[in-house]
Amino acid sequence: MDARSLRGLAHPLRMRILDLLTLDGPDTATGLGRRLGENTGTVSWHLRHLADHGFIEEETGRGTRRERWWRAVRVSRRLDTNDFRDDPDSRGALSVYLHETVHRDFDQVTGYLAEDWGPEWRDAGTLSRWADLRLTSEQLASMNAELEVVVLRHREAAARGGAAPEEARPVIVQLQSFPRKERDER
Repeated sequence: MDARSLRGLAHPLRMRILDLLTLDGPDTATGLGRRLGENTGTVSWHLRHLADHGFIEEETGRGTRRERWWRAVRVSRRLDTNDFRDDPDSRGALSVYLHETVHRDFDQVTGYLAEDWGPEWRDAGTLSRWADLRLTSEQLASMNAELEVVVLRHREAAARGGAAPEEARPVIVQLQSFPRKERDER
């Protein structure tokens, strides 16, 4: 993701809109407005902004002139925060983006915990924490790369498998791994 794209996305409502379109598929400004508790005109403006930056596109052949359907553009985007930390024009956008990403992930986890799931799904999900690792930065990067390979392998297998079994559900994988300062460093 470049600086222009980051600035185009780094807004709480735009990030929520893109997340809904990515997770749940196409929708209209009216539908998104209802789901987000926002004015349709405001949502429509943000949809056009997201489209200008290539995050979403209009779904042609669906809807009417008054009712436009939008879908997320399915491309892999990687954000290297180091590309923006020293750029004063992008630092604010980076801060908003990271803040909103953490809040979204937190909200998704708390939503899952508050929902009523059958035992097969409660037992399949996990909130795991390992705090007894001591790694170098290279080891941490390597571990993250290995975990990403595992997730990608499962995603590709599901995509190749054709129609998903009836009991298959959408799944969100959140991985958070980071160093922490020791007591005497704080």
